[in-house]
Amino acid sequence: MYVSPVPLADAFDRIIASLPPDWTQAEIDLRIFDEERYVEAATFVVEINAQPYSRHDWHWRIRVAREFGHAAAPETARGTLSVLDDAGIEGELELREVRSGRVEVVQMWGRPESVRQEFRRRRAQ
Repeated sequence: MYVSPVPLADAFDRIIASLPPDWTQAEIDLRIFDEERYVEAATFVVEINAQPYSRHDWHWRIRVAREFGHAAAPETARGTLSVLDDAGIEGELELREVRSGRVEVVQMWGRPESVRQEFRRRRAQ
């Protein structure tokens, strides 16, 4: 019996929901089922800076940062995967790595006290 695959955006939601409460960064692999649509899919996933694999079973690695860092925001990654769903590009996701418990490090040397206070105020929320 054929079971239709889960939409990528829904699969992404399930992955994010499964992460620990203090997660900071996740690396998720994306594979599309129809490789003839690779270039079309690439035009969408470039928005989240998906890193293409060469000589690998998976097509792209997507880095997602919860609040800060050099990665896509979860909302942006989900939106991009939703665009793939809307375009009829089917695929699958797999969580490869998750980091948790890290804190943001910001260089405050030489910054005025007003900047330091504003930084603390924003991070206390």
